[in-house]
Amino acid sequence: MAEDEKDPAREVIAQYALAHFRYFRTADGAVYSQRTGHPVARPMRSQGTTGSHRQELIVGLYRDGVGVFNGTAIKEALDLIEALAMSEDVQPVHIRVAPGFDGATWLDLGRSDGQSVRIHPTGWDITVPDPREVCWKRTQLTGELPLPVKDTDGKGIDLLLRLTNFANAQAECLAIAWLIGCLAPGVPVPAPFLTGPQGSGKSTGGRMLTRIIEGMSGDLRRAPKGEEDLIAAVAAGWVTALDNLSHLGPDLSDAMCCIVTGAESVKRALFTDGDVHRSAYRRPLLLTGIDVGVIRPDLAERLLPLRLEPPLVRRTEAELWAEYAEVLPIVLGSLLDLTVKVRAAEAETPTDLRMADFAHLCAQVDAATGFGSLTAYRASLDDLNDDVIEGDLMAQTVLQHAETIAPGQAQRMTSTEWLHCLSRLYSGDELRPVPKGWPTTGKVLSDRLKRLQPTLAARGVLIDSGRTKEGRYLEMARPAAAVEPEQTRLL
Repeated sequence: MAEDEKDPAREVIAQYALAHFRYFRTADGAVYSQRTGHPVARPMRSQGTTGSHRQELIVGLYRDGVGVFNGTAIKEALDLIEALAMSEDVQPVHIRVAPGFDGATWLDLGRSDGQSVRIHPTGWDITVPDPREVCWKRTQLTGELPLPVKDTDGKGIDLLLRLTNFANAQAECLAIAWLIGCLAPGVPVPAPFLTGPQGSGKSTGGRMLTRIIEGMSGDLRRAPKGEEDLIAAVAAGWVTALDNLSHLGPDLSDAMCCIVTGAESVKRALFTDGDVHRSAYRRPLLLTGIDVGVIRPDLAERLLPLRLEPPLVRRTEAELWAEYAEVLPIVLGSLLDLTVKVRAAEAETPTDLRMADFAHLCAQVDAATGFGSLTAYRASLDDLNDDVIEGDLMAQTVLQHAETIAPGQAQRMTSTEWLHCLSRLYSGDELRPVPKGWPTTGKVLSDRLKRLQPTLAARGVLIDSGRTKEGRYLEMARPAAAVEPEQTRLL
């Protein structure tokens, strides 16, 4: 054949690619490729160490005897394919868990053959998902999970709890409820905070819980210094586990709140002047530490304190992790069995808790097992409210002043008047100076009380604001049928 009768290299590459791969785009405009019949999607523009589509295409062309082509031809072919993909239907990509058809959800086992777990209302199966139902995105943090064992009769849950050092049944049932929540992509779950004295196995327990979802390569990380680094780490995996926290600054605390309940980050796209890059994220978090100091009220509502205690008998790391790796398939199988059972249970959704989806999940767990997860969840929130109050002198002063208000009555003043009133109450007869961080203006006090509203309401003190002809006001009230804290813990 004459040289001028041959198809250009870019056309040969494009024809091969369109015959062996499926191309689509996501809502943010990123183009992905999928090998025909395989659920794993690779971004077109990725050059990461997890393998790019360009590398995959070069290997396919070589192994199928099509030829070896220079970089220019491959680039021109991929530019054409990327342009064609922009007219294809939009489909999302998922990391580790994903919603499926007919009410099912999927768990990516991280295997090269694409085998995944389909959790449906009648049970769970191991199969390769239809690429048009689920597209898996893999990163360096996507570890491989073992094939879960069928018909474990709940044995795996007992094996897991035997390896961990939870201090009581309350912590155990909340940990199990959290793991079930991690398998539901649409359910925001509070972040477990593993705490306890030195030597109680907080880091080991955190790794064990994380590796049930992320595989044996899942590990704990130090908290990133900036919000952008934290968002990048969160976007690359499903469960983000931060180890040995000793302080939670305002920025990190707010970022964690956004991660738990969901948020979107928008920043300028690289090498552009006007384009932007969007990244929406909502991920399960896990934290460990002895003490993180003062906890902000909004983060406290999104935490799940799990206390551990030192084991009676110490074991070597090698022995412990060898046993964990051996029982992990059984643990995962039991967790999947329990997940199916819990999702089939009917329960009412508590309407008085911030994390209503997780509260409903706890109610389902109780209906299916009788664990008492919802009671434990309420008790944990009550304990966290105590921590917030003990670490906030303003909250303590407000509660002290509220004792002078009769039940069923309210007291209304401007924010500036409230500031003078509470400052005098704190200073007392000794005229001690107000502490660092005490509000300096009425506006600062008003904002501070708004942040403390849920914590104070849990202690029977309601804060409201409004406006009259005279100006804005803050109102402090005690309901007539206020429930004492001791009674709240028993609800």
